Amino acid sequence: MQIRQIDTIPVGSFVYVKIHTKDGLYGIGEASLSGRQAAVVGALEHITPLLIGCDATRIEHIWQDIFRGTFWRGGPVLQSALAGIDIALWDLNGKALGVPVHRMLGGLARDKVLVYRHVGGTTPAQLVERSQTLLEEGWKVLRISPIVAGKGKDHRPEVGFDPTRAILNGIDHMAALREAVGPEVEIIFEVHTRLTPTRAIELCRQLEPHRPFFVEDPIRSESPGAFRTLRQHTSVAIGTGEQLHDKWAYRQLIEEELIDYLRVDICHTGGITEGKKIAAMGEVHYQELACHYTGSPVSTAAMLHLNLSISNCAVQEFAPASAWMAEVTPHDCFLEDGYLFSSDSPGLGIDLNEEAAHLHPPSIPDEPPHWRRADGSVNDW
Repeated sequence: MQIRQIDTIPVGSFVYVKIHTKDGLYGIGEASLSGRQAAVVGALEHITPLLIGCDATRIEHIWQDIFRGTFWRGGPVLQSALAGIDIALWDLNGKALGVPVHRMLGGLARDKVLVYRHVGGTTPAQLVERSQTLLEEGWKVLRISPIVAGKGKDHRPEVGFDPTRAILNGIDHMAALREAVGPEVEIIFEVHTRLTPTRAIELCRQLEPHRPFFVEDPIRSESPGAFRTLRQHTSVAIGTGEQLHDKWAYRQLIEEELIDYLRVDICHTGGITEGKKIAAMGEVHYQELACHYTGSPVSTAAMLHLNLSISNCAVQEFAPASAWMAEVTPHDCFLEDGYLFSSDSPGLGIDLNEEAAHLHPPSIPDEPPHWRRADGSVNDW
């Protein structure tokens, strides 16, 4: 099953990969990297010609060849490009064999995957109201992100990020939501790497009575030693990883048990192949995956099949696709009572409507907000 052609298809802020074989089959993958999608497209333009004529069944070999076949390896851009190719190969091979990807990964370890929904609110009352609506719809896990620049009308980056005010705001929101929904609803508390280790300790200690599912990205993930310090000073569960892009970046966090939940995004970490290996590393240390996603149905389907096949999946990020996105990438994943299901369709159960995709040309990369503190210095967004 030789690779005949590889198409890179940017759609809005997403980047899709379509691999064709000489047998007339094709597979769909995703290589999205928010704000840096043009760089990923450039990386794919360099990599894809090298794969023409390769045996598409040799998924692991192709992964190793792309990653190790050059002196310069890894990093978010190259790993996202590799992810697009890898996911497309898994989809392609599933279609060729007439089986869903999760069966190729070892079969079902679970029947369905618990998912969480992000919910926001500029005031505690608004957050509670929106959360109750989602709970009535059947969602069982919510994520909030109240570590922001200010309250009310001052919830704007240009106001200036003040850690003390942000922590007080976050605790107010968490306390109000926990009181409103009771002890059984799981609440993920996202910090988005905006605090220093010292301020993160301050926050996490105050969150302990409210029992978050876990605190997501309390600090940036480059320094495992900082997580060791945080771990020693709080009892709340900690999750991080969406900024990491291969198993080596996760290694110390896993082996020294510095975190509890692995926030793997397989569109940034080299695809399903690498995601499966990171999950196996975490299993040894009783750590579970709590997957991040790009917002696309392709990303959702790829992570769903991975999570269905592993023993240590806790939860997966999810939100229903917009109408135009569902038209561009039709899929058979479906949500029921807070869980995500997949059918037994071959491959990932997805497709790419190229005619619809052309109606949504690549957007100018949306640069994330550049946050400043009151003194004008840079703060992590």
